[in-house]
Amino acid sequence: MKPSANKKQDCCGQPSTKKDKALVCPMNGQQGQRVSSDTLRHLLKKERVHEINHPAYYFCKTADCDTVYYHPKSGQCFQKADLRVRVGLKETTDPLWLCYCFDISKKMIDKEITARGRSSFSDDIRKEVAAGHCKCKILNPSGRCCLGEVLAAEKEAQSHFEGRPLD
Repeated sequence: MKPSANKKQDCCGQPSTKKDKALVCPMNGQQGQRVSSDTLRHLLKKERVHEINHPAYYFCKTADCDTVYYHPKSGQCFQKADLRVRVGLKETTDPLWLCYCFDISKKMIDKEITARGRSSFSDDIRKEVAAGHCKCKILNPSGRCCLGEVLAAEKEAQSHFEGRPLD
């Protein structure tokens, strides 16, 4: 698929980048994903923003690690408590946010599938992205498109719904 020349659509069309095994979270040793410092500027609490001193950081996606962002060479870390938003994949209680651009939680997907037998959230996101309304780079703590997370949650909820006995 050819990358879009339209900046508005680049968000969810970005190819994934190859990860460097040397760039691991200093708290758990797991490999993170590169994220722009622009993401941190939008999501860190005001009193922590001035501490951003690198052009890029890494996002720790390990659920049981309180570190959200780190810089592997300097050792600088930002924790869950340093952010203005909840990081859905690092939480165990609702709301478990999946889509930060359009405010979609795991519970909302579960409810829609229970009520309608299917979820339309991923279709809605695709339409919004096509209309240029996606801001994942600055709203999603991972700095990446949420569509994969939403699709996975829809698939999981759908499998649970289909496995329920009929009344």
